[in-house]
Amino acid sequence: MEHIVVINAKQNNLKNISLNIPKRQITVFTGVSGSGKSSLVFGTIGAEAQRQFNETQTSFIRNRLQHIGVPEVDKIDYLNVPIIINQKRLGGNARSTVGTATDVYSSLRLLFSRMGTPFVGYSNVFSFNNPQGMCKGCEGLGFVQAIDFGQLLDKEKSLNEGAIKFPTFQPGGWRLTRYTLSGYFDNNKKLKDYDEREWQMLLNATEHKPKHPDRQWGKTVKYEGIIPRIEKAFLKKDSKEHVARKEVLKKIITTADCPVCNGKRLNKKVLSCKISGKSIADCASLAIDELLDFINTIRSNTYEVLLNELIRKLQHIVDIGLQYLTLERRTDTLSGGESQRIKMVRNLGNSLTDLLYIFDEPSIGLHPKDLQNIAAIIQQIKAKGNTVLIVEHDPDLIKIADWVVDMGPGSGKAGGEVVYQGKFDTLPDSKGKTGTYFVGHFDFNRSPRQAKGYLEIRQADLHNLKNINVNIPKQVLSVVTGVAGSGKSTLINKVLPTFYPEVIVVDQTLFAANVRSNLLTYLNLSDVIRRLFSKANNVSEKLFSRNSLGACENCKGLGIEKIDLAFMEDIEQACELCGGSGFTPKILNYHYKGKNIVDIMNMTVMEAVSFFPEEPFYSAFDLLSKLGLGYLSLGQRLDSFSGGERQRLKLTRELHQSNGIIVLDEPSTGLHPTDTEKLLNFIDILVKNKNTVIVIEHNLDVIAQADWVIDIGPGAGKYGGELLFEGTVANLLKDKRSSTAEYLRQHLKMT
Repeated sequence: MEHIVVINAKQNNLKNISLNIPKRQITVFTGVSGSGKSSLVFGTIGAEAQRQFNETQTSFIRNRLQHIGVPEVDKIDYLNVPIIINQKRLGGNARSTVGTATDVYSSLRLLFSRMGTPFVGYSNVFSFNNPQGMCKGCEGLGFVQAIDFGQLLDKEKSLNEGAIKFPTFQPGGWRLTRYTLSGYFDNNKKLKDYDEREWQMLLNATEHKPKHPDRQWGKTVKYEGIIPRIEKAFLKKDSKEHVARKEVLKKIITTADCPVCNGKRLNKKVLSCKISGKSIADCASLAIDELLDFINTIRSNTYEVLLNELIRKLQHIVDIGLQYLTLERRTDTLSGGESQRIKMVRNLGNSLTDLLYIFDEPSIGLHPKDLQNIAAIIQQIKAKGNTVLIVEHDPDLIKIADWVVDMGPGSGKAGGEVVYQGKFDTLPDSKGKTGTYFVGHFDFNRSPRQAKGYLEIRQADLHNLKNINVNIPKQVLSVVTGVAGSGKSTLINKVLPTFYPEVIVVDQTLFAANVRSNLLTYLNLSDVIRRLFSKANNVSEKLFSRNSLGACENCKGLGIEKIDLAFMEDIEQACELCGGSGFTPKILNYHYKGKNIVDIMNMTVMEAVSFFPEEPFYSAFDLLSKLGLGYLSLGQRLDSFSGGERQRLKLTRELHQSNGIIVLDEPSTGLHPTDTEKLLNFIDILVKNKNTVIVIEHNLDVIAQADWVIDIGPGAGKYGGELLFEGTVANLLKDKRSSTAEYLRQHLKMT
C-alpha cells in the first residue's frame, strides 16, 4: 500500500479524525500549540507502530522495553517499523559521552588497539569504564569531588548548637547522635576550639566501636568520621540519599579535574599508547571536525576498512552541524536539540529501508543556516525509501514537505481537526493559521527603543569566547543570535551573571515538581479552589485534595494504577475506581457553580477565564492565555509540560518585575508563528516595566522585532566566539559578514 491509513483517531483532543499519509514521502504536521499534532503523530501513529513492533518480541525482551499503551483509534493500517527521534535529552550519567552515545569511541578504541604504539592491550583496555583502563584516582570519571568544610561546618558553633550544617546532622537529627553520644567530644565546645585530635576524630576517623560512649549508644553501633560517612551515604550517585539531597550536596561539594590523570579518565599505561603523537584521550578532546582532519592523515592499507568506518561516522556528526562537540563531552550537558541530532546520527549509517521515521521539531536550537544540513539529512533518509513524519513549526522545514497536514483550528478543545492536507504549494490558500502565516508580509522593527545605559561585559573568554567586549543596552529588547555552538549561551547564561549576579535566567528546565504537582499548584490556586468548594458545600477543605481526605483509596490520589504481570511488562492504566481523576467518587457529588472538582481539573485555561472572572484567578488565567497557553488544563501534571510550555509558565512569575535583567533562552521553542506574536507582545510588557530583556534566539520573526541585535560567530566551537555584529536590525540587514543577516534578508524578501 502507498499510504498509512488512520481511521477515527480520538487520542486526547483528536475529534475522530481519519486520514491517509503517503509512504516514502516527507509529511510535515503543523498547527498551533495544543492543536493535536503530537497527539496524532506521537500519541497515535508512533505509539501504535511501536506497540505493535514490541509485541513481535519475546516476553523477556518486552519486559525490558518501554510499555506503550493502546492509543484511542479504531484502526491504523499499513504501518511501518518506527524509529522515533524526539527531543528528550540523552541524559545519562558521568560515564555517558558523545563518543559512547554515537558509538564513535568504540571505533576509536579498536583503532588504537590495532595501530597504537606501544601495544597496551585490546579494545576494552581503552575504555574508561573498564577497571584495566580507567584511572584509579577517579575510577574513570575524570574528576574528583571533595567536601567544602566552609559550607559544611560552622566553627562558631558547638555540636549542640548545630555546627554541622547538613540535613539529619543538625540538632534533633538522628545522625548527630552518632557524634554527641560517642563520648569523644564536649558537645558544648565550639568547633573553633577543637585540638588536632578532636578534628581528626570528628572528620576522618575510620569505622570503629567507641571505647566510652554514652549509655544510650547502641550495642552494635559503630563510630565514623563525618567525611567517610557523607561519602558513603550521599556521594554515591545511585544511592537514594544522593537523589534526595541533591540540592544540598551541590552547596557542600566541590568538583575538580582528577589530579592523577588531569581529567583524561584513563591510566598512564593506556595514555602512553599513541598514534601520530596523540593518545586516545587527546583525540577525544578534539572538536569533531579537528578529529576528522587528524584521522584523515592516518595511512594504513591493513586497517583501511576501520579508518573508513571511523571517517564515515565522524562525517555524519559534521554533516548534522555538531562539529564543534568533542567525544569526551558528557551527554547530560547537551541541549534537547543537540540530543535529538545525536540520535539522528545513530540512524544515518544504517542501510535499512521502508522504516517510519518520526521527528519532533528537529529545528529546535538551530540557526537558519544549520537548518539546511538537517533538511538535507531528512531528504537522505527519505531517498533510501523511508517514510518521514515531522512535527514542526519552522517555515523553512515546512517548505521541504511533500505533504502537509495542518491541525487546528485552535488549541485544546478548539483543536483536534485536520484543517488542511495537501502539497505545500496550496497551503497558503487554506484557511488555517499556518496558511495565513505564509501569506503574510514580514517587516522589521524600524523604530527601536533607545538604551538607558549599558550592561558591560569585558574580556569574555570562557569556553570558545575570544576575549570579547560586549555592551548590552538597558531597558530594551536585545536578541543574541548566531549559529548553534557559536558561544551565545556561554556569553549570556554563564558570563553575564558573573558581571551582574542579579540576572534572572528563565530557561526550559523542569520545575522542582513531583507527580502530584499540577498547573493549579504551580499558580498557588489549589487552596483557593478548595476553600470555594468547602464554603459552597459546608464541608472540610481536605475533601477536595487528592493528597488528603479526597484521595481515591485505590490509587492513593495518583489517578493511575500499575498492574504487575509477573514476567511480562507492568501495565499502567487509569484507575478503575476513580476513572483517572484521583478523587474518591463520592466527592463528585459536591458542586461549585454547577461543576464538581474533577470538572474544574479538566477545564482549560481559556474556559477558566470566563468561569472564574474574579481575582486571584482572572489575572493568572488571562496571562496564560496571552502567552498562548490557553489550551492547558488546570489539573495537568507539571512533569508533562514541554520545555517551551515550562518556560512560558515560569515567565508569568516575572511579569511584575521591574528594573530587572531578564534572560530568555529560546522562548519561541515549540511555538507556532502566530503564537510567537503573542510572546513578543508579552516581552513588550516586560520592557515597558523598565526591565532589560535579553533573548537568545534563532527565530527570524523574533530577531526582526529586536531593538538591538548581538550576533556571535561566525561558526561553531573554535570557529565561533567572536562578536560579529551589534546594533539595530536596520544596520544588521546591511551587514555582509553575518549569516543571520543573510537569512533575515531572505525572510523579509529583501534579496
